[in-house]
Amino acid sequence: RTNDFLEEAKPDLICLCGYLRLLDLQPWMEGRVLNIHPALLPAHGGRGMFGMRVHQSVLESGDSSSGCTVHFVDGEYDHGPTILQRTCIVKEGDSPQNLANRVFDLECEAYPSAIRKVAASLQP
Repeated sequence: RTNDFLEEAKPDLICLCGYLRLLDLQPWMEGRVLNIHPALLPAHGGRGMFGMRVHQSVLESGDSSSGCTVHFVDGEYDHGPTILQRTCIVKEGDSPQNLANRVFDLECEAYPSAIRKVAASLQP
């Protein structure tokens, strides 16, 4: 079980990437579990909001921008405090896949930056 392994290892940082279940957070995990979401939270997040559903939701909403959010994980889907966001414009005629491609490029920059930022704050 995931939590048994984590409880034994107690890593300094846990980085989730597309983890689609709620993680049973223990007190020692607070401020040490990160996730990335392919939209600007708090909009377009929550249970069931993953993959192309997120990008379709952005397009249907008429939002002029999208992006990604790296956040701390808490006891709710896509809810914890934001560490950083990166944005891109939503273009006229965008398909969910076109938007997803631009957001993915941002995710590849944002997640390593957020990890470095949080890791530096955990250093003694």
